[in-house]
Amino acid sequence: MIGRLPTTLEVAGKRMEIRTDFRDVLVIMQAFNDPDLLPEEKYEVMLKILFMDPEEIPGSAYPEAVRQALWFLDCGQEADDKKPPRKVMDWEQDEPILFPAINKVAGREVRAAEYMHWWTFMGYFMEIDDGTFSMVLGIRQKRARGKNLEKWEKEFYQANKAMCDIKTKYTAEEQEEIDYWNKLLG
Repeated sequence: MIGRLPTTLEVAGKRMEIRTDFRDVLVIMQAFNDPDLLPEEKYEVMLKILFMDPEEIPGSAYPEAVRQALWFLDCGQEADDKKPPRKVMDWEQDEPILFPAINKVAGREVRAAEYMHWWTFMGYFMEIDDGTFSMVLGIRQKRARGKNLEKWEKEFYQANKAMCDIKTKYTAEEQEEIDYWNKLLG
C-alpha cells in the first residue's frame, strides 16, 4: 500500500468503495462538530457520506465500518485511546485562515481542484509552517497547555481575539437558554 491512496475500505470481508475527496470529509468533520447530534448519529452521518453504498454494510459490521472509517479520516494512523487533547482548531471557524495556508503549501487554490484525495489535502495541511494560521494555532496550543505567550503573541492575541478563541458550539436548547438569559440581563 506504500505510495497508494486508499479508495476502498474492507468491512465484513468485503472491499467497499469510499468517497475520498477532501470536501466530503470536511462535511463529516462538520457533523462531528455538531452539538445537536448524538455520537451514534455522527457515526451514522460519517458512514453515509464516506461509503458509496452504506446500505450494504451489515448491521453486525457497523463497529468495524466505524473503525475503518476513522482509520481513513486519521490518514492511516491508528487511533490511541488517550483522552483527546483540548480543541485548538475548528475546520469551519478557521476556514478563512486555513485555506490560504494550505494553498501556499500546495502552490495552488485547492478548493478549485475538481478532486483532491483527503490524504493529499492533509499532507498539505501537515506542512503548514508559517503565516496567520500557524500563528493562531501556536497561540491556541500555548494557551491550552497553560504556557506563557511571548510579548508579540500577547499583542497579536489581544488584537485578534475573535480569530484566536475557539467559539463554543451549543445545542439548540443551550443556545435558547443563553439567549433567554441574555435578553433578561439586557
